Amino acid sequence: DEEISIYKQSHFTDLCRGPHLPGTKWIKNFKLLSLAGAYWRGNSDNKQLTRVYGTSFFSKEELDEHLQNLEERKKRDHRKLGKQLDLFMLSEYGPGFPFWLPNGMILRRELENFWYDVHIKEGYKLIQTPIMLNKELWEVSGHWFNYRENMYISEIDDMEFAIKPMNCPGGMLVYKRDIHSYKDFPLKVGELGLVHRHEASGALNGLFRVRNFTQDDAHIFMTEDMIVNEVKELVRLFEYMYSIFGLEYHIELSTRPEEKYIGEIATWDKAEKALADALESIGKEYKVNPGDGAFYGPKLDFKLRDSMKRIWQCGTIQLDMNLPERFDLTYIDSNGEKKRPVMLHRALYGSIERFIGILIEHYGGAFPTWMAPVQVKVIPVNNDYHLDFSKKLFTKLMENKIRVEMDERDEKLGYKIREAQTKKIPYQLVVGDKEVESDEVTYRKYGEQEQTTVKVDEFISLILKEIQEKK
Repeated sequence: DEEISIYKQSHFTDLCRGPHLPGTKWIKNFKLLSLAGAYWRGNSDNKQLTRVYGTSFFSKEELDEHLQNLEERKKRDHRKLGKQLDLFMLSEYGPGFPFWLPNGMILRRELENFWYDVHIKEGYKLIQTPIMLNKELWEVSGHWFNYRENMYISEIDDMEFAIKPMNCPGGMLVYKRDIHSYKDFPLKVGELGLVHRHEASGALNGLFRVRNFTQDDAHIFMTEDMIVNEVKELVRLFEYMYSIFGLEYHIELSTRPEEKYIGEIATWDKAEKALADALESIGKEYKVNPGDGAFYGPKLDFKLRDSMKRIWQCGTIQLDMNLPERFDLTYIDSNGEKKRPVMLHRALYGSIERFIGILIEHYGGAFPTWMAPVQVKVIPVNNDYHLDFSKKLFTKLMENKIRVEMDERDEKLGYKIREAQTKKIPYQLVVGDKEVESDEVTYRKYGEQEQTTVKVDEFISLILKEIQEKK
C-alpha cells in the first residue's frame, strides 16, 4: 500500500524517492565532483553503470564556501597526514587493522595518559579484561545470538571462543567477583579495552572505520536515586575533556525503539525522564531522537563539531537495563536484601583510533604542544660552530622531559627549516652565532613568521607551562 514516486527528465524515467524539481533549470549553482562505477542494484552480476556525484547550493557564495571546505578536507585527510607525519600505516596484510608508528604511539600515549589521570581523580577503578572469552559468556550477554556475524571466532580444546567485540561482559564478571553493598555505590569501573569487530571490506575507512580499536569504556553501578546526579557528573567530565581539544558538542537523547526493546514501558519512561532531568537541572539543551535508543536502554549521544564544522558521534551515556539482568548482578540494600543495581555504560572518546583520526583532521596535523610527537626541533646553522651548543641544548630539553629532535645533517638551513614545517613541529630552535654567544635560543612557533629570542631556561618554562596546561 506504500506510495512510490517516479521522476521523468526528458527521455529518462526512473523510480526516485526525491526530492524532486520540475526541471534542471532550477539548479543554478552546481558543481560535478566525481565519477564512479556502480553495479545495478549493487549486484556485480548486473551491468556496471556510471554514478555521477555533484552538489548544488542556492547561492554561488555558499557553493564556493563548500568547495573551499572540500579542498581543505582533502589537505587534512587523516590518511594522508598519518603517512606524512609518521603516525600510522595500513597494510594489505591486515585490512582494517592499523599499524601504529613511533610518532603515533606517542600521540596515543598522551591521550591515554590524559584519560587515566582524569579518571583516577574522578574515583574510577581501572581494570583490564581478556581479549578472548568462551562462547558461553557471549551467550549470556546475548552477543552470540545478536552479533555473531561481526565476531571473530576460534576453537580451542574443542571449545568455541570469541575475540571480544565489546568490553561490557568482562566488566560484568569483574563486578560479580565480589558481594557489593549500597555503601559501595556509585562504583565506577573503567577500561581501555581492545575490541575486534568484523566490518565489510568496503566499509573500512582509515582510522574512522577499522576492525580492531580501543574503547574507553566505563560502567557505573548505582541505585536508582543516583542516576540524575551521576549523569550530571558525567556531562561535566565530558565537557571538560572535550574542551581541552577545542571541540564543541551538542547532546541528543535517544529514546525507546518502537519494536525491539527489553523491559517495561514504564521503566523506559522513568529512565528517559531521569536522563532528561539531569540535563535540564544543569541547563543543558538537547535534541530528542525518538526511537533511536539501544534495545537495552535510552542514551545520551554527544555529537562533536570539529574545526571544519563537521559533526562526529563520539561520547555516549547509556542506561543499560539488559546486562545487569542477564548477568544477575545484585547488591545488598540498607535492609540487607538483594537488589538489582542500575548501570550506566559510558564512553568518552568512543574509539581511540577514531578519535585520533578526528583530531588529526581537526588540527590539520598541527597538534598542540602537549600532544605533539616531537615538541621541539633544534636546528644548528653550521655544525662546525654551533653543534656543541645545540647538543647541550638538546640534552637540557631532554632532561626536562621535552620531546626534542636535533637536525645535525649536512643540509642547507632552509631545507631543514622547511622539513620541520612539513612535520608540523610546534617549535623550531635555530642555533647560530648569536645564540651561542648569549646562551639564548631563538624560536619560531609553527604557523607563525615571527621569531623570538629568550634565555634557555625561559624557553623551557614556556614549553613546560604549555604541556601542563594542555596547550
